[in-house]
Amino acid sequence: MIYVDADACPVKAEIERVGTRHKVQMFVVSNGGIRPSPNTLVQTIVVPDGPDVADMWIADRATKGDVVITGDIPLAARCVENGAQVLKHNGEPLTSANIGNVLATRDLMADMRAADPFRQGGGKPFSKADRSRFLDALERALRAAKG
Repeated sequence: MIYVDADACPVKAEIERVGTRHKVQMFVVSNGGIRPSPNTLVQTIVVPDGPDVADMWIADRATKGDVVITGDIPLAARCVENGAQVLKHNGEPLTSANIGNVLATRDLMADMRAADPFRQGGGKPFSKADRSRFLDALERALRAAKG
């Protein structure tokens, strides 16, 4: 199965296209504002408002053989711990080998932003290359999950 942390996910259409080609059940999880897909393989899950409710829904279900798409690092850490494959929107895999460093960097950046409230930017725009990398990574992840 594919679990999508759908809030602010720039690759929902790509996930649906690749997931459909592989005939994989997909769960698109958000707290609202997402147009449901007519695709029978896509289930739109709307969770109640609240901090991390969508994340908890995904983390409670994703396990070995599943693929999770998220930019949320704490969610990714929980899913990696459960044995799922995790991809960021740009195709970067989050694994047991790198999740500790990614979490530490996230925390460091949060501390830096808190120390300087006037700090601007920090993120780079999502590019065509990111989208292409994501498609390739999702294809590889689904093949690995089937194998």
